[in-house]
Amino acid sequence: MANRTGNYSAFYVKEPFKQTNLGAKIAKDFVYYNTLRMWKGKDASFPFVDSHMKNYNVRDGSDWETTLKPRLRDRLNKSKNIILFLSSNTSNSQALREEIDFGINNNELPIIVIYPEYKEKSDIINCDSKTFKKQIKDLWDKLPIFRDSMSEVPTIHIPNNKALIEKTLKDSDFNVATKKEPGRSYYPC
Repeated sequence: MANRTGNYSAFYVKEPFKQTNLGAKIAKDFVYYNTLRMWKGKDASFPFVDSHMKNYNVRDGSDWETTLKPRLRDRLNKSKNIILFLSSNTSNSQALREEIDFGINNNELPIIVIYPEYKEKSDIINCDSKTFKKQIKDLWDKLPIFRDSMSEVPTIHIPNNKALIEKTLKDSDFNVATKKEPGRSYYPC
């Protein structure tokens, strides 16, 4: 069994992606992932352990079946959860489908969904009816494998708020070894 200490970050980038300064600025969801890395760099106690650093990087243009897919799976096998950045930029790419499908349906990893374009809890749910807002449900449709599989694992849906992200990363309910029952969660308004 792999050492499951990492947080696997899943986000959309247009393929093929080049991690250059220009590429990172164009790929908005990649910028959100880099924000987690920056917070960790500034504060070693920030509870983010980057699963993408648990094996070596690959070059652009690497073969999907023999290099990229096995690398993603290895990183997921070393992860305790998935942080999914879901935004209006998200597209149903081959890599993102693989990450979510393997992470949920093979590894049963809890999902922390961060909505980068929203800053408040009330942006995610209707505070009166305690239901997810339409704009959030519409984002689920951008990634059908997530929408159709999320009921299999615990998921929590949060805005792009550093304090809430930190709180969630520390929450044992969203760790594969100590996870709570499957279902959709959110922080009440």
